[in-house]
Amino acid sequence: MTTVLAVRRGQQVALAADGQVTLGNTVMKGSARKVRKLGGGQVLAGFAGSTADALTLFEKFEAKLAEFPDNLARAAVEMAKEWRTDKYLRQLEALLLIVDVERTLVVTGNGDVIEPEGGAAAVGSGGPFALAAARALLDATELSAVEVAQRSMAVAAEICIYTNGEMTLLQLPSAAGV
Repeated sequence: MTTVLAVRRGQQVALAADGQVTLGNTVMKGSARKVRKLGGGQVLAGFAGSTADALTLFEKFEAKLAEFPDNLARAAVEMAKEWRTDKYLRQLEALLLIVDVERTLVVTGNGDVIEPEGGAAAVGSGGPFALAAARALLDATELSAVEVAQRSMAVAAEICIYTNGEMTLLQLPSAAGV
């Protein structure tokens, strides 16, 4: 399992994920990259679940983005439909958290495309911990989206045994050096 967190504040969007990969109750890797830039760097996506399945879904989603440029929601809906109805894809076990400058979407294999409310969304085993911390920090502080994401992921890493402190963080609009 894992933790992937999206945070929005003003015009800034941050997407963070921990690096832990587990097999059963064994940590296999601590520095995996579970978030990536898609659509020419205009879209960020992260996954929770099976790594191989998520990589397949990233490829499918990137193809849908190319088919429906400048329409994140349509690309997500079309991918979710294919994921739910295709015999092979239907077996894939992962969740995607996708963001652009305007939207945050959670996409599931059940055909769900959910636009969560509020300034944060999360998936994975540590998602509820990171989400609770992010919402509290967004409500009680003036921290940037990046700072909220970093602090919230640290909280999740302290609580969730399937989340570590090795974090990858991407942001929109992209900032130099991040």
